[in-house]
Amino acid sequence: MLEIKDVTKKYGKILAVDEMSFEVGKGEIAVLLGPNGAGKSTIIKCIAGLLQYDGEITVEGHMNKELEAKQIIGYVPETAALFDALTVQEHIDFIAKAYRLKDYENYANELFERFDLSDKRGKLGRELSKGMQQKVSICCGVIIRPKVVLFDEPMIGLDPKAIKEFKRLFMELKEQGCSVLISTHIIDTIKEVWDRILIMNQGKIVSNILRDEIGDEEEIEERFFAATGGVQ
Repeated sequence: MLEIKDVTKKYGKILAVDEMSFEVGKGEIAVLLGPNGAGKSTIIKCIAGLLQYDGEITVEGHMNKELEAKQIIGYVPETAALFDALTVQEHIDFIAKAYRLKDYENYANELFERFDLSDKRGKLGRELSKGMQQKVSICCGVIIRPKVVLFDEPMIGLDPKAIKEFKRLFMELKEQGCSVLISTHIIDTIKEVWDRILIMNQGKIVSNILRDEIGDEEEIEERFFAATGGVQ
């Protein structure tokens, strides 16, 4: 379970996240939906432990910067950050060693197959297209079988087949009891996979929507534009 309590983040005089509080339960897919500049990436980076902030973030009862939390958090950034001189296989092996994973090879092979990376194992990071780099980043984020996983605008650059496979992966993580948090500014990318939508604007959660509270997907768009002033 992921809990965010009164988190504030400033960049100088700019208030990027303003006393934000929400939670993502076990086996729940939550989506941070908001226009560009709403603070989505900032709160994701705070949760991942990459930024200093005021407030409290806990993962399975542990403060997010404690080792016990870091061992169970997966993170896929908006822009893939691969090592130029490591191959696709070496990226997975590096993560496995860092997290002291055992018997990860079969799952890695499954992920490679699903995302059309099996024949790219020997390719260096710098030799991959942006879309392929994103697929490797996704594999690195989930190979640890996280209990909480963060996806920041994860579908940018992915082809339709990969997007379909990615949505299947979301549902599998949910079934495994993982708390999934996805940030996006494109409403259509999260249809059919979410349990909770957290609409953000100007560093705040301005609407918290559960799936059983709405009649159809069009209502999400209506509520989104009502909460953000028509900005996407």
